[in-house]
Amino acid sequence: MYAVIATGGKQYRVAQGDVIRVEKLDAESGASVEFDNVLLVGSGEDVKVGAPFVEGGKVTASVKSHGRADKVEIIKFRRRKHSRKRMGHRQHFTEVEITSISG
Repeated sequence: MYAVIATGGKQYRVAQGDVIRVEKLDAESGASVEFDNVLLVGSGEDVKVGAPFVEGGKVTASVKSHGRADKVEIIKFRRRKHSRKRMGHRQHFTEVEITSISG
């Protein structure tokens, strides 16, 4: 069984036992988190598509850890103007393990 969930402005295809990185969530490590924005639930030939969400669809996950992604280098450069700006950014994430899918 798999599902497509929406969280943090992104969509993820998940199955039971998957470990995914989502945008930072306000939850402690080891806590349980529920995702109610389930867009699609599928099991073999049987597929339920929501409009926009599946009625009664729920994905439960446990928080494994929090962290920061690799640095992304941002360089703004204007030629022949002696103008250069160099910055970096590290996005926060939460690593979750999918425990159950219902829908």
